[in-house]
Amino acid sequence: MKIVGKQTWVFDDVYIQATGTAVGPFEADGPLGKCFDVVYRDLYCGEKTWERAERRLMQEAIAACLQQGNTMMNEVDVLLAGDLLNQNATANYTAREFPVPFLCMFGACSTSMETLAVGAALVDGGFAKRALTATSSHNATAERQFRYPTELGVQKPKSATFTVTGAGAALIGKEKGRFRVTAATIGRVIDAGVTNPLDMGSAMAPAAAHTIEQHFYDLRRSPSDYDLIVTGDLSRVGSVIVKELLMEAGYDVTSNYNDCGLLIYRPEKAAFAGGSGCACCAVVTYGHLLKEMAAGAIERMLVVATGALLSPTMIQQNESIPAIAHGVVIEAVRGE
Repeated sequence: MKIVGKQTWVFDDVYIQATGTAVGPFEADGPLGKCFDVVYRDLYCGEKTWERAERRLMQEAIAACLQQGNTMMNEVDVLLAGDLLNQNATANYTAREFPVPFLCMFGACSTSMETLAVGAALVDGGFAKRALTATSSHNATAERQFRYPTELGVQKPKSATFTVTGAGAALIGKEKGRFRVTAATIGRVIDAGVTNPLDMGSAMAPAAAHTIEQHFYDLRRSPSDYDLIVTGDLSRVGSVIVKELLMEAGYDVTSNYNDCGLLIYRPEKAAFAGGSGCACCAVVTYGHLLKEMAAGAIERMLVVATGALLSPTMIQQNESIPAIAHGVVIEAVRGE
């Protein structure tokens, strides 16, 4: 059986063979700016609209990933991708350029680890030799869809997060690489009753805590089994809550926990509570954390991407915000 406990999948010999990242200007000016493969100095990324700009980011991340992996697109067996826009517009319009089977996926900001987990399962099960995963977000496209167009200059509370402009891609397969995907804990939908779309951290933190707790229980592990436990985009509000919830459950993660939304921007930047969006976890993990792992600073990490499964219509109807979190274990491969 490939399932352990209630929600965790385990994999044999599945590797991340290459990654690619592309980001916008604010991310490039952040503390991780040198970690990314492609950088654009304006939000339009050379395109006429922000939606086309987001598409360009995903295309560039995929191209960088394939180049790093010395792989042609026709050698990929399946593409798994998703984004934040209605009907996954970025992923669908990007996929039409590639002659490969395509699985469109949506987990809001949890999509990076959702696609990585499902891609690993397909490779491990023999349904694909190589799987390519990709996800993206764009600050201006997300603001226009979920909140207010940036041109309006609407004031926001400090609990709001700043959607990352960027895209990340990963090529996974059986061929040995420097990073091995060993397990994935698939999250449950958790609704904490939060109705404020400008407080994503509070909405998503309970889902993240549940997935992490279930992961420890399923694999009979503890926080000390990991050099790093990192969530996707809880930022300053949600990261505090998730640590408190895990402490109440008997797990102290204060010494080895961080959040991608806290890592991507400089503290002095006006990014409200920190970063968010599909690209937040993707570019920090594929662009920064894997470099740290390659350098020997990390041996095993649990990456838990968090997603708020809201829609503009549901928010207008004053519905609460369901959330989900998917966790993937990535381990360094040392040796020859």
